[in-house]
Amino acid sequence: MKRLQTLTVIVLAGIFATSCAGTMQPMHTEPAEPGTLSRAYDALKYLPEPEEQVVAAVYRFRDQTGQYKPSETVASWSTAVTQGATSILIKAMEDSGWFVPIERESISNLLNERQIIQNIRQQHSGGQQASPLPPLLFAGVMLEGGIIGYDTNVVTGGVGARYLGTGGSAQYRKDQVTIYLRAVSTQSGRVLKTVHTTKSIISQKLDSGVFRYIDMNRLLEMEAGYTYNEPPVMAVTEAIDEAVKMLVLEGIEDGIWNAKDENEVLAYRERFEYERQFERQAQRDYFGFLNRANMRSGWSFSTEGNLGQVIGNYSNPDINAGLSLQIEKGLTPSV
Repeated sequence: MKRLQTLTVIVLAGIFATSCAGTMQPMHTEPAEPGTLSRAYDALKYLPEPEEQVVAAVYRFRDQTGQYKPSETVASWSTAVTQGATSILIKAMEDSGWFVPIERESISNLLNERQIIQNIRQQHSGGQQASPLPPLLFAGVMLEGGIIGYDTNVVTGGVGARYLGTGGSAQYRKDQVTIYLRAVSTQSGRVLKTVHTTKSIISQKLDSGVFRYIDMNRLLEMEAGYTYNEPPVMAVTEAIDEAVKMLVLEGIEDGIWNAKDENEVLAYRERFEYERQFERQAQRDYFGFLNRANMRSGWSFSTEGNLGQVIGNYSNPDINAGLSLQIEKGLTPSV
């Protein structure tokens, strides 16, 4: 009987390990696909139509944090956030439909190429004056700023339990990236508008395992786990998309630029709950949590049912059912 139980445990452990390996597919490759869109993309894409697009230049929207990827083993010289934020910002400007971005980050390469074209035209003009190239667009507005903050381990925590070599654990960590974006008039140098956004980066880890002797000389060892790390580049993309959207909407409020239809602006605010976002922003604390004064007001009721069997030193363990009822009342609105 004991041998049959041992064989059954080994077979079930093998099936469990095989199924986990098939699900995770460590050697599986995927084809290239279009880039993932951020959760702020829809709100950016469906902004109200502008009365006239703004020609804007971005020289460099860079990482100003100086942060490197955290490592518990060796020193890492890889940066914590992307160094290509300028390209992300230009893409967001195009998607908004409010800006006409012009090339300024690689302006030296652009000028060199124009000079090469002009020289080739002059060489093949047959002694006549070659027609000049059309002039470059000049920007009415410059977009400046950058990634000014990357805070690691803002919130960390976890839970775990183990009994007789069997158990599991869960851990999580929250990082935070902050974006500042400002619009500057090229005629006067005045800062027209400044906005900032913050995006959290969540990392989670779940693992479980068994390590116990099922017989005198037979050891059962099994592990399974799953790790989820939110891509920092997607967090930066979402923060930049949100910043461009806020820059457009707050610019409309301040009369910096105008929408083609004011009714479309009102409909947009109602659809994407623009005012509610500002209310939630005022309620958040430094950790990104909503700080509500009436969070624990009133009564709360909860029930729980369970069915279990105690595995231990009992000769004949019984299967028992249980039911619990919990009633809570906050002492104060916040405690």
